[in-house]
Amino acid sequence: MRVVWFIAGIVAALSPGSAGAADPTPAEVFEKRIVPIFKSPNPSSCVQCHLAGVDLKDYILPDAEKTFRSLRDQGLIDLDAPEKSKIVKLIDMGGNAKGPNAVNAKLRVAERDAFVAWIKACAADPKLKAAPKLDEKDRAQPARPVEVIRHARKDQVLESFERNVWAWRFRCMNCHTEGTPQNDKYRKEYGDRVAWVKKGGPSDTLEYLIASKLIDPAKPEQSPLLRKPLGEKHEGGTKFVVGDDAYKGFRTWIEDVAAIRGDKYAAAADLPPADAGPQRFGTDVWLKLTACPPEWGDKFLQARVFAWDAKRKAWDETPTAVSDRVVSGKAKLWQHSLTLLAAKDSERAKAWRSGKPSLPDGKYLLRVYVDGDGKLAKDWKAVLGDADLAGQVEFQAKWREGYNAMTAVDASKVRK
Repeated sequence: MRVVWFIAGIVAALSPGSAGAADPTPAEVFEKRIVPIFKSPNPSSCVQCHLAGVDLKDYILPDAEKTFRSLRDQGLIDLDAPEKSKIVKLIDMGGNAKGPNAVNAKLRVAERDAFVAWIKACAADPKLKAAPKLDEKDRAQPARPVEVIRHARKDQVLESFERNVWAWRFRCMNCHTEGTPQNDKYRKEYGDRVAWVKKGGPSDTLEYLIASKLIDPAKPEQSPLLRKPLGEKHEGGTKFVVGDDAYKGFRTWIEDVAAIRGDKYAAAADLPPADAGPQRFGTDVWLKLTACPPEWGDKFLQARVFAWDAKRKAWDETPTAVSDRVVSGKAKLWQHSLTLLAAKDSERAKAWRSGKPSLPDGKYLLRVYVDGDGKLAKDWKAVLGDADLAGQVEFQAKWREGYNAMTAVDASKVRK
């Protein structure tokens, strides 16, 4: 409630006063409507679009004239059309806020109106317009370069979240999806924190996770969102192991968010490399390997499924689906849901994004990789390669959704 009242006070300070006999000077408008933004201890409305790296205060100097010269010389204000100024457009990027961001939206409108009013006052002052350029070193701007600021934008963080976390949600969603009977049961026992997969989809889930205690910014590798699926005090059991694809995705995203929020990226060179891999699409389609040989028992197994290209009369060079899990030694069994893969911006990726990811029935090639020496447990970034290939087998598939509709493959037929 204190935050709401504080923002209300700021909004009031940024609002125009009653009309006087003469138009206020740029300095007067600046003092009344821009200085409160500069002095506010709270973040500006930039937080609607950015996790970190930029604040409206970064573009303001204590002096009205120097602030004008700084913004003008950086091309951030349009004296002929103040509403079209770049600084105003940057503020406008936070529009259409809903839910918890509505308070920030009110602040954003007040900030926008304040800057438009001040720029209009500046545009009416010939002497100010003719002021000399400000030395580049004296100009107000964010401390971080544009690449770092862009990386911290929520749309970029969301894209990474969809790629690294949302694609693996089928390992967690049966118990953790908000509003399901199973989740309602667990919420009564454990509280709202177990309902982290939101009905609104990846965007709502992202907003919840960032605000929750499921991510530990100080020790990202110890985040409950990462540790719980490993089976650590987790009623749902083991959902992934150190080094598997889901663990890699979750940890990559969590560490990146922690670095963004901790302002750890000082330069573009500090940013993590761009993910050049395929887009990932989670499914409830299951693959099962029966009659697994004893030497696979209790070891990590990764399955890579390749589709047949009828035009080329050859197997695809890259897998169309993957899955991984530890083999049940006693049952000689391995089974898990598939994550489908498609080259970024390919027709297949576009179709799966707009519809439901699925595989056509037909013949496929399964390549099996087994982590015989526990390399993934030692280095979670390690990747299984040719040395870990246990063999391959062709099979016919009639893909169906659900745990009780698995496509089964006889692992005893796997050959190198």
